[in-house]
Amino acid sequence: MGEATKVLFITQEIAPYLPESEIATICRQLPQAVQDGGKEIRTFMPKFGCINERRNQLHEVQRLSGMNLIIDDTDHPLIIKVASIQAARMQVYFIDNEDYFHHRQTVADESGTEYEDNDERTIFFARGVLETVKKLRWTPDVIHCHGWMTALVPLYIKKAYHDDPFFRNSKIVYSVYNDDFQTSFKEGYDSILRLDGVEDSDLTTIKDQSVDFVALSKLALDFSDAAIEGSETINQQVKEYAASKFPGKFVPYQSSETYIQAYTELYDKVM
Repeated sequence: MGEATKVLFITQEIAPYLPESEIATICRQLPQAVQDGGKEIRTFMPKFGCINERRNQLHEVQRLSGMNLIIDDTDHPLIIKVASIQAARMQVYFIDNEDYFHHRQTVADESGTEYEDNDERTIFFARGVLETVKKLRWTPDVIHCHGWMTALVPLYIKKAYHDDPFFRNSKIVYSVYNDDFQTSFKEGYDSILRLDGVEDSDLTTIKDQSVDFVALSKLALDFSDAAIEGSETINQQVKEYAASKFPGKFVPYQSSETYIQAYTELYDKVM
């Protein structure tokens, strides 16, 4: 037998670490089902400050931590933590940083006000995951991104990491949910997200403008290989863009009974 297919899940929410939601529930059940089906998995999410480390038994992985990521000319230490969902025999890796995640809620504070630096948090999270996967010396065949905080992963994979042996052959699936953010990213996002290999021509959907959910989603889809309608109702502009971009590789909304089979079939199709 050949090696098992390797699937990397990158998400902004997983139950039980965050309250149950559409994303959190899917990203709890799907990796387990994929693993039970014989594939190898790794799963990453941000270590938001509202996640109770003691109750969920998170601990820092010293051999993976310690790197600094430079964003907008400022060094930000990357801290990697891990926990296990025992019932699923599944580990979850957490991307942490004192400034971006440690003392924060998810994407908005207790009053519901979205964080002004959510733009930088998307950059740190995407880069942190990819650098950690390289340190793990793990080569994903399929990368499945869930939610807008993962939106830069497809761009980075296809442009900044396109020659990297860990990601050269990776295929990307992007799930869009009904989780639109309301506060547009400030102008200059197209500058601070830059890595070597990312060109002006890659950023036409966000260049020289404040970036809303539609623009960010289109950027993610531009560098993906397939897309999924993760919620029964998603932004109509984004849905139409995804459906037109991926004929035959756009999975419309699936029920809780059908999504696991539909998604795993899509993995095989993109490979």
